[in-house]
Amino acid sequence: MTRRPALSPSRAGDFKQCPLLYRFRTIDRLPERPTPAQVRGTLVHAVLDQLFELPAPQRVPAAARALLGPAWERLRAEEPDLADVLSGAGEADAAGWWESAGALLDAYFRLEDPRRLEPAARELLVETELGSGLLLRGYLDRLDVAPDGRIRVVDYKTGAAPGEVFEARALFQMKFYALALLHLRGVVPTQLLLIYLADGARLTYSPDEDELRRFERTLEAIWAAVLAAGETGDFRPSPGRMCDWCSHKALCPAWGGTPPPYPGWPAVTEESVPDRAD
Repeated sequence: MTRRPALSPSRAGDFKQCPLLYRFRTIDRLPERPTPAQVRGTLVHAVLDQLFELPAPQRVPAAARALLGPAWERLRAEEPDLADVLSGAGEADAAGWWESAGALLDAYFRLEDPRRLEPAARELLVETELGSGLLLRGYLDRLDVAPDGRIRVVDYKTGAAPGEVFEARALFQMKFYALALLHLRGVVPTQLLLIYLADGARLTYSPDEDELRRFERTLEAIWAAVLAAGETGDFRPSPGRMCDWCSHKALCPAWGGTPPPYPGWPAVTEESVPDRAD
């Protein structure tokens, strides 16, 4: 499916971190090999989604662990390259990877009781156009709606809770979803909930409309900078600590590399869905 260029939380985060990374991922669409941790995150998200397809009384830790195998087979069928991530791992490493996925699921049950929840939506695509013409697009993990209409946006993270510096980055993603829902439903979500499975932490935030309107202007400013760079191809690198984890470091001029020729800003692009690896 071809879609017009849009801004997602992941792509906005890329541009803020490093405009050249945004170009490599969104315009050049250079392939990236996911890490075992990222693939594990994708698997755990899939299981937590499928868990709510079970009748409420059956949503217990043993049932979640039993979903790991079938979920993995479905992911491999959809994305065969995922299997290669574990192909070089030894038997002990592979066993540890599986057990760590199960441990993350166990941690979820210490934070919530899914038998008492009936989400209004899971893996929900939110897509809306702002007055400026900026198209927002993203997937949120779960949407809870109370009988009185209050909305809670829930996002699962398979890592540990961030420090103060990275907490703002996590809330950026959640405010993005809250703003999209404000435009789509005319309601400000009552609560934004981040669930960190690695250390059993919960981060909650309650936005207000004025704050989301200011955030809207922030997104429009980011998009204006993206379009300006797209016209000229001047996506500059922003070297920093994250460079050590970048798949495209060898192509970065900040590290002596040469980017591929700029293909030009696409009028229509196959917009990738937001990253599911946390």
